[in-house]
Amino acid sequence: MIIRNASVLNQEGELETRHIVVQDGIISAIESNLDVLDESAEIIEAEGKLLIPGLIDMHVHLREPGFEHKETVETGARSAAKGGFTTIACMPNTRPVTDSPEIVQFVKDKAREAGLVKVLPYAAITKNELGRELTDFAALKEAGAIGFTDDGVGVQTAQMMKDAMKLAAGLDMPVIAHCEDDSLVEGCAVNEGKFATAHGLKGIPNESEAIHVGRDILLAEATGVHYHVCHVSTEQSVRLIRQAKQIGIKVTAEVCPHHLLLSEEDIPGMDANWKMNPPLRSRRDVEACIEGLLDGTLDIIVTDHAPHSEEEKAKGMQLAPFGIVGFETAFPLLYTAFVATGKWDLSLLVQRMTADPARVFRLNTGHLTVGAPADLTLIDLKEEQEVDPASFASKGRNTPFAGWKLKGWPVMTWVDGTAVWTKAN
Repeated sequence: MIIRNASVLNQEGELETRHIVVQDGIISAIESNLDVLDESAEIIEAEGKLLIPGLIDMHVHLREPGFEHKETVETGARSAAKGGFTTIACMPNTRPVTDSPEIVQFVKDKAREAGLVKVLPYAAITKNELGRELTDFAALKEAGAIGFTDDGVGVQTAQMMKDAMKLAAGLDMPVIAHCEDDSLVEGCAVNEGKFATAHGLKGIPNESEAIHVGRDILLAEATGVHYHVCHVSTEQSVRLIRQAKQIGIKVTAEVCPHHLLLSEEDIPGMDANWKMNPPLRSRRDVEACIEGLLDGTLDIIVTDHAPHSEEEKAKGMQLAPFGIVGFETAFPLLYTAFVATGKWDLSLLVQRMTADPARVFRLNTGHLTVGAPADLTLIDLKEEQEVDPASFASKGRNTPFAGWKLKGWPVMTWVDGTAVWTKAN
């Protein structure tokens, strides 16, 4: 396959026109001129559109097994491919919980059957994510788990987290933490702030997240584990992570598009499509997250893709489950808000969604270089279209971004040189 006349980013972050040659699923050449054209090759005419390494999302919820009415591995993988993602890492808060080698294998088998994007399963830190007993880390690693997390709930006791970190460090595996102190969030639906006060709701305070971040940083220092912080949303968390990095603690962190784009002041009313965990915070927290992403305190962008049924979200702000979908809007949202407005360089956005997650989790993809897997995404930076939840490939329609006019839409996605999504489909 030859992708002709693609616009690619060079090492200086500048755009150049190149021709990409793919052979046996690998990028075999990147040429400025194609003097001799292999007539047997499949030719893709990029027409100057942006070609980047396939996007990588290290925090997603595919819901299977147990919640197939929300999403399946197949529908989630198709949604990811449509959003330009070629590698995704799925969280273990399924039913049953992904806390055994058998469930890890089940997820891998479902991903292979789907034949779409690369799906990397996380395994739970504790059995049934109850925080009482550690899972068999060695067996889960052997089965193919890429890290350990009780995402959806925080590990509440320091001793349990320290034991988990010691075990993971001995296996050279990361611990990925959902940071939330349960004693501060019971019965809460939104951020502790203006919106909660105006609507008589109990609020989730910033310190519920930051307390765990601070605790776990100290435990990571003591154990030497690679500690990764999920969906950072508060100024305090950013500050703690920055300080930890400055003194050499092995900590990395992620942030979601909605925590970079929205604050509690944007919530239009009691619409549960605006309910997520962590919740939308203050403008100060949003600015801190943006600054943290720009200076590298926050290493990567993830979606925390969390589909729910329309019936579940219709229960209202207090009773509906937390979470929004994210695959199909992530890149256009961030491109439109930050790159098209001149606030960020395009290369920074691409790096935080490709090369940086590959670096943090030691993946062999995320680079547009000769010899790399041909995991690629072609993006039209010019065409503007509205976010239409009815058109999503995901089963989930729960997004606060419906109707937003965005640019930077993926038009074709390849995994190992095979097209897994094209706009025509």
